[in-house]
Amino acid sequence: MDDGKPDMNDTVLLTEDDGGQVVRLPEGYRLDAAEVTIRREGDALVLRPVKQKVDEWAWLDGLEPFDDDMVEAALNRPGPDEYDRLDCDLRLKD
Repeated sequence: MDDGKPDMNDTVLLTEDDGGQVVRLPEGYRLDAAEVTIRREGDALVLRPVKQKVDEWAWLDGLEPFDDDMVEAALNRPGPDEYDRLDCDLRLKD
């Protein structure tokens, strides 16, 4: 593998480490993952990257805390009866 691109005939060495075998993946074979799943297909091994779980709430970490006016507005928002009145008032202004 001279140009860094995978070639079906590339050969790498297996080494022993802590009771298992280790394969160093050449540059063209590297995976963008911390873990892989492995399975056998005949005498071949298939490695697949494990997709990392995304923290769907991580975007909240970047938000600033609510200021006092925001908290006050949230706590004193109109009740259901007042929504009907406010909706009616808005339609009258159009």
